[in-house]
Amino acid sequence: MNLTLVAVHELLTRLGPGDGHLYLPRDVDPRELIDRLAAMHGAPRTLVLDGFTAPTVDDSAGAALLAPFGDRAVLIRAWAYGGQWVGAGSARDEEGDERAVLAVAVRKLPDPLVVASPEDAEDAEDVDWVDRLIRITGWTQPARRPDVDWAEPESRLGTALPGDYKRMVETFGEGAFDGWLSLHQEPWTHLREDGLLMWAGTEHEDSYCWRTDGDDPDRWSVVVRSFDDEDTGFRCGTAEFVCRMLVDPHHPYTMAHYFDTHWFMNYQESD
Repeated sequence: MNLTLVAVHELLTRLGPGDGHLYLPRDVDPRELIDRLAAMHGAPRTLVLDGFTAPTVDDSAGAALLAPFGDRAVLIRAWAYGGQWVGAGSARDEEGDERAVLAVAVRKLPDPLVVASPEDAEDAEDVDWVDRLIRITGWTQPARRPDVDWAEPESRLGTALPGDYKRMVETFGEGAFDGWLSLHQEPWTHLREDGLLMWAGTEHEDSYCWRTDGDDPDRWSVVVRSFDDEDTGFRCGTAEFVCRMLVDPHHPYTMAHYFDTHWFMNYQESD
């Protein structure tokens, strides 16, 4: 079986949006299957390695993927993708032979999460938007970059950086929200002459920036510069902007039209 990205996508479509699994032909290399999925969904988390299930595996980490295999799973790695868990690796079939497997399972968050308008909050500035972002994405992994030394990039840039942005980088590390909005690990400066620092971007070449007005970076507003150099401003900070982008269907850059459940696609190997 030729494991092209198209072939893997067709297999996932065959499994459908609910729970399902497939034992693949005996000539399929499980690690090649994992590599193909990693190219689609980023770095996986390991659920089973050498027949042993990771002690941290629970429903929030994709445990439902293991149900079809019982104690026959040998290697299972998992990805979050919207409202679905995707798993791949190897398991023993009914004859005891180790074969490549592909599985999907419904991914649920504990409760539906919405982002109220600032007018509905008693004091919007008291909202912990990074914590809310963690809940919206169902993030359960340890902080990916907890020991970032911000003194060096801030010295090089000549300015302190917003605290919520730094917490986002420390928490999520390198990757993209909903596999779309890539979080830069330090700001880009090529728009500095326009008073903008870029903290995220997309493959459509939109630039997600701050307008660096004033001495307090925690009060910088977000500006999105489109590929055709049109600017759209938002009177909010970084984490609040991402929360609203993910779940507010009326947001100009909303992802809520595409996904009901959101995630962070990790580019770094997970624990």
